[in-house]
Amino acid sequence: MSRTSYRVAVLPGDGIGREVMAATLELLHALAPRLGRRFDTVDHPAGAQHFLDSGDALPETTLDACRAADAILFGAMGLPHVRGKDGTEIVPQLDLRFALDLYAGVRPIRTFAGLPGPLADPRAAQIDLVLVRESTEGLFHARGRGRFEGTGDAAAAYDTMKITRAGTARVCDFAFRLARRRKAQGRPGRLTNVDKANVFSSMAFWRQVFEERAAAFPDVAIEHAYVDAMALNLVMKPWAYDVLVTENMFGDILSDLIAALAGGMGMAPSADIGDRHALFQPAHGTAPDIAGQGVANPTAMILSAAMMLDWLAERAGDGALADGARAIEAALAAAFAGGRVRPREFGGASGTADIVRAVIEGL
Repeated sequence: MSRTSYRVAVLPGDGIGREVMAATLELLHALAPRLGRRFDTVDHPAGAQHFLDSGDALPETTLDACRAADAILFGAMGLPHVRGKDGTEIVPQLDLRFALDLYAGVRPIRTFAGLPGPLADPRAAQIDLVLVRESTEGLFHARGRGRFEGTGDAAAAYDTMKITRAGTARVCDFAFRLARRRKAQGRPGRLTNVDKANVFSSMAFWRQVFEERAAAFPDVAIEHAYVDAMALNLVMKPWAYDVLVTENMFGDILSDLIAALAGGMGMAPSADIGDRHALFQPAHGTAPDIAGQGVANPTAMILSAAMMLDWLAERAGDGALADGARAIEAALAAAFAGGRVRPREFGGASGTADIVRAVIEGL
């Protein structure tokens, strides 16, 4: 018998993170009785504002709660003016990735009927792809480990990229399994490896490991692309791609590029997934310039919650949660296609509450 209750650790975030989180929790709790399920959502402190208030951006009690929860819903965090001694922003989501070993950054993007996009080609309406980003190695592994030498005009800073066989193999396997599932759902099921193997030995090693892992997935078609060429192709023909897998920094950059194809960061959900834990968050920032105005687009946060339901459904064997994810996506798509709501960045006048209300009514 399937479970009926799930514990969700909620880290509301900073700026508009709190607003879109509140809207999404309203949606989840409206959906729960329709599924015969309960989501026990508990808020826990973290973020830049909490750092200002307490000196701790990610309390140990919050980290313990994340470890104990079935899943983590994470609001956008960080404020541009809140920085550590090394000059980098206070961003506890990176600390969580390392602490919980959330090695697969999953960034799906799709276009919605009724919302204009930046590409004139009618095939842009068919964009439906997923970028998988290795999230614990690459250049981001250098965070907090940078090396400084010299002074004055001779000063230099060094950040080292880390690519391991084990780290690369597991994220490639994750991407292969995802491509296989998408193929079973009627999508192309093709995996594109994105690297810079023509220049960097670390990337040549990455490609070698990718090709080794491909042998275990003969049913998944593969191809390779250099990251600079991929940046061009994602603008010229994004509909040609299904699943991409890449190193941490390359994935960080390309995931913002694909978000633009759907209209901006407000349309970009994401997940950070490991073997035991998973965190779901909008890919956008905290937008302090519009915080508190009720105009933030909650779509990315809502779709991140749908991703959470899919992940929980797979782990728990609970088909009702997968049905819930499809219901959220369908209600959101219908609200946009029918012209009931249009986010501000698309020239509309719909605020956060308008959009979540339309989705709840569409359930």
